[in-house]
Amino acid sequence: MPSYEKEIQRFEGLNTQVVGVSVDSVPSHDAWQKSLGGISFPLCSDFYPHGEVTDKYGILRAEGISERALFVVDKEGIIRFIDVHPIEKQPNNEEIFAVLEKLQ
Repeated sequence: MPSYEKEIQRFEGLNTQVVGVSVDSVPSHDAWQKSLGGISFPLCSDFYPHGEVTDKYGILRAEGISERALFVVDKEGIIRFIDVHPIEKQPNNEEIFAVLEKLQ
């Protein structure tokens, strides 16, 4: 998420809205983003009912946490790109920018 914040103007230049979603609570989101110095894009809590959104996207693990995943959803609500990767790995922003540029 911090890497998206660093590139927020580039995302906005591609007419894109970055949104973070996790199964953590709102107070947890608030504390986390404050520890980073703030986040300018929405952080959505999928805390209650626990994991409802992440489950619908197929990324809720049995132990109640979500996978680290990127989704590009176009203006019609169609998922155009999915990248699910290990939680400990940082995705490559250039890959997501390439996808976004193709959708322009």
